Amino acid sequence: MAAIERGTRRAVIAVVLILAAAAAYYVYERWIEQPPFPPGLIQANGRLEGDQVIVAAKQPGRIARLLAREGDAVTADATLVVLDDAQVRARVAAAQARAAQARRDAERLHRLRKEGTASVHESEEAELAAQVAEAQLAEATSRLNDLTLTAPASGTITRRLIDAGEVVAGGAPLLVIVNLDRPYLKVYVPEAEIGKLRLGLPAQVYTDAFPERPFPATVRYIASRAEFTPKEVQTPDERVKLVYAVKLYLDDNPEQRLTPGLPADAVIRWQEDAPWAKPRW
Repeated sequence: MAAIERGTRRAVIAVVLILAAAAAYYVYERWIEQPPFPPGLIQANGRLEGDQVIVAAKQPGRIARLLAREGDAVTADATLVVLDDAQVRARVAAAQARAAQARRDAERLHRLRKEGTASVHESEEAELAAQVAEAQLAEATSRLNDLTLTAPASGTITRRLIDAGEVVAGGAPLLVIVNLDRPYLKVYVPEAEIGKLRLGLPAQVYTDAFPERPFPATVRYIASRAEFTPKEVQTPDERVKLVYAVKLYLDDNPEQRLTPGLPADAVIRWQEDAPWAKPRW
């Protein structure tokens, strides 16, 4: 029995030693044997995002027609939402009638003034009334036009916050449009390396979906203030606490394959003659 127990202990010790050796080899291969990251390059990681445009109604109202939903590609000035306009159309019709009558009165008094049967004051009052009526018509027409919401820019609808038939408040966001043709990767660069960056520097973006295909990008934004490292962000030195947000705009997004929310790694070249290398984490 004692011999069996000794054999079992030896087997356990052997397994532990094998696992320890495997772990040591991994650490050596991963962190010690691996050459340092090439000078002239900075690696970073983050998530892809896109410039957002929020579609909101100027006026409150009930949604009569909803012509766009998540995933729809829209072009600038395309109609997206139409609010119920019955009451406003009635106001426009009344304003049109008043403006037409006021203009006829002004023209009639202008003729009578020339004939000497109307005073200058009467003619000026009629002209002023016509101008006021026309301004009221313009205001009513503008309110009517505001009930038809169009896309302020081309892009893809990523969020829809309302449904047909709902009553919405003025200024409330209804839809979110993102430009998927030019997404950007928001990364965080350690405080010690931020001085190496400047706007216009080239970068390469890597994703798990296309690990062997780097996407060219350009540094278009560098934050002016540091912040604490977000939890989802990796840095080569885990002691790094303060980082700067940097936006790398992709030069192209073929077939809109890269979408907001996708995690990605990047390499920024701050020395012109530095050879490119893939990110290492």
